[in-house]
Amino acid sequence: MEYLPMGGSVKMVEETLKLAYGNNSEFIKDKRIAAVQSLSGTGACRLFADFQKRFRPDSEIYIPVPTWSNHHNIWRDAQVPQKTYHYYHPETKGLDFSGLMDDVKNAPDGSFFLLHACAHNPTGVDPTEEQWREISQLFKTKNHFAFFDMAYQGFASGDPKRDAKSIRIFLEDGHHIGISQSYAKNMGLYGQRVGCLSVLCEDEKQAVTVKSQLQQLARPMYSNPPLHGAQIVSTILGDPQLKGMWLKEVKTMADRIISMRTTLRESLEKLGSPLSWEHVTKQIGMFCYSGLTPEQVDRLTSEYHIYMTRNGRISMAGVTTGNVGYLANAIHEVTKSS
Repeated sequence: MEYLPMGGSVKMVEETLKLAYGNNSEFIKDKRIAAVQSLSGTGACRLFADFQKRFRPDSEIYIPVPTWSNHHNIWRDAQVPQKTYHYYHPETKGLDFSGLMDDVKNAPDGSFFLLHACAHNPTGVDPTEEQWREISQLFKTKNHFAFFDMAYQGFASGDPKRDAKSIRIFLEDGHHIGISQSYAKNMGLYGQRVGCLSVLCEDEKQAVTVKSQLQQLARPMYSNPPLHGAQIVSTILGDPQLKGMWLKEVKTMADRIISMRTTLRESLEKLGSPLSWEHVTKQIGMFCYSGLTPEQVDRLTSEYHIYMTRNGRISMAGVTTGNVGYLANAIHEVTKSS
């Protein structure tokens, strides 16, 4: 097999951009998007972080609290200074919207912000559509640059178009943005490391320039991306029948996770838990930010052989009709004295 070019599979990138920007996107038609195949979402984030460091060496990146832990590692190793912004409200187990907006407003004009496009990891808490519109307008006022990490497109609502709504809002409002996309979750291609980094530019000329620089960064880092996963993606998305099957299966997976959220909450309520578990069904995506303390998580591990990260994040993909009752009972036992 021959190497792919530094920018990766052209067909895969073309189909991937349609998922993020829309099938009939004017930006795709006008060739305003600089895009390269990446080593999944992690590789896309790292490539952008290095791009940011090279061309905006004095800039910082604002990262939500909390976030996927590897985000900090990525921008740290790219030597980009980090700041944080409010996101999760521990008491409500929801979005700290006022804190988020204050931090966006108080950041220096032209700052870089990392945003989770959907199914925020680890909290599962997403802004509403109206809140996204307010965030976009404030970004416009402040001339901030939004970099979207979209690792779970399709896994939040079951509809990839709906899950890209935050991005579409920013596009409608005239932002230049960056996007990291991954097929690890929504196609199960964890081991194939297939993703895409894209940057919306001013015009086609700028897009050509930016893409060439992204390729220059990729060359000494990994030379060129792997072939097999890109062929799987382009084969599925390039065939209307196969794409239809994939969309149906993605919705089935998302609906199953949503139903497990409902069952887990109902099971805890039937057990007479004194706590509110409304957040279990309000949150979305693969993860549930349960609100369990590290000590309660330790008890689940040692007494019930239930495993999760010590911040209380439950992988809802691992919850089934066969174990949800056991999980609910164990959670009830370690939390009923709270």
